[in-house]
Amino acid sequence: MLSVFVGTSLDGFIARPNGAFDFLPAGGGEPHGYDEFIASVDAIVMGRKTFETVLALGPWPYGKKRVVVLSSRPVDLSAVSGGVVEQMAGTPAEIVSKLAASGAHNLYIDGGITIQEFLRAGLIQRIVITRVPVLIGEGIPLFGPLPGDIRLRHIATRQYPSGLVSSEYLVAA
Repeated sequence: MLSVFVGTSLDGFIARPNGAFDFLPAGGGEPHGYDEFIASVDAIVMGRKTFETVLALGPWPYGKKRVVVLSSRPVDLSAVSGGVVEQMAGTPAEIVSKLAASGAHNLYIDGGITIQEFLRAGLIQRIVITRVPVLIGEGIPLFGPLPGDIRLRHIATRQYPSGLVSSEYLVAA
């Protein structure tokens, strides 16, 4: 299963126009399912910009979880200490095929552009969006242009004491 697990402002932005996401709760806020989600995935697939952002945040947060960085240009992976990181290039379908051939079937798709590309390719099956109770007015949207409607089936919505609201959807077949 290819899944998205992402935090946004209430108005749908994953970051400010300059890429900052200081409106998200420090450390992810209260537990809202991320730890359980990350334990369920075989690999994390992210774009180069997301990888560079994660690196700038401090210690590598993914431990020994396999991380695939998508880029057609060389990426310096040496800054990751103790992690399992590799680079791949190709279409979303090619990436999924390569990962499936290596036994990775439950994938966490992360990063705005990467999420949008995998959505447009029809490969995302589950979306979990945690909305932070703040309006930032402008920024980098989670969703971009799509070739057509993507119908979703609501699975569950959970609210948390801090005001976080997390909704899970499956992409309708």
